[in-house]
Amino acid sequence: MTVRFACAVSALTLACALSAPAFAQGPDSVAIDAAATTLVVTTAGKSAEGEAGGFDLARAAAPAAPTIALGTGMSDVAVSSAVMAAAAAAQGTPAPRDERFSVVLNQDAFFGFYPTFNGLIPVSENVDLSFYGIMWTTDAFGTGIGSDLWTEFGIGANFLLNDGKLQIKPQVGLTNGALLSGGVVNNQGNPTRTGGNFADGIVPSLTVNYSDDSFEAEYYGGYYAALRNRNDNAALDFLHTWINAGYKFTSQFSAGAHYELLSNTRNTFPGGSTAVAYQWFGPYVQLSLKKGFFARFTAGADIEEGGDGDFYKLAFGMSF
Repeated sequence: MTVRFACAVSALTLACALSAPAFAQGPDSVAIDAAATTLVVTTAGKSAEGEAGGFDLARAAAPAAPTIALGTGMSDVAVSSAVMAAAAAAQGTPAPRDERFSVVLNQDAFFGFYPTFNGLIPVSENVDLSFYGIMWTTDAFGTGIGSDLWTEFGIGANFLLNDGKLQIKPQVGLTNGALLSGGVVNNQGNPTRTGGNFADGIVPSLTVNYSDDSFEAEYYGGYYAALRNRNDNAALDFLHTWINAGYKFTSQFSAGAHYELLSNTRNTFPGGSTAVAYQWFGPYVQLSLKKGFFARFTAGADIEEGGDGDFYKLAFGMSF
């Protein structure tokens, strides 16, 4: 039996940390001018960021109150956002962060296919409320008909340091199903099937992400502990951790190395014992687009003694 958690998903949590650009509709434009700030937002149903959006902020010597010239097709929301950004720049303060939400589809050689999501809601200048979910679809984690397929949901906080380049995210999740809290063992040596359990297990975890113009890195550590039926004879605990780091050759392409460990640390099955499920080590490549889409492929060897074959994992998703 096995268990997994992803969260913030290997460097996938990189996607979780991204903030999606604002969008505006219509052919019109907004110009905000000040002695200290010039903001030009050109829209044609395109993003207000990057090549297509034409987003330009310039600061002069002496601040002055901004003046606004409006076309006829700009929404009130987009205008308000532009005014807030210009005022913040004029005062030398950062613009407020937006809420962010990331969806990632994952598949690897051990856990199979599992979609994940992560949301971030700003609650102060350097802290976000974080929530996440993992929808495990591997039949071995349940009955194969959905009555106890593993489902994970958690909540925590995201702390932004060093101008947002470093993000530290402690979280606590609950698993639901029958993987960690299997119940009693019958005469045939199998856990008694009683369907899925709410609060099957508890998952304290820590994710640390760093990203600047040329370097990216991520650490994840989580402990999956049986919560229901913990003292019965079919309970399991697991440690899951990984670390990866890479170089950004361009803003769209990066590559690096990935190490990952899954270890069964507690096993109450009669005659059962603990063991390392795998140790993976190998390179990854990642492609990222300006609008928040990304894809990462990782592959290599299982370096655990007695490890069987290679490993591979693919993740793609977007942040908005």
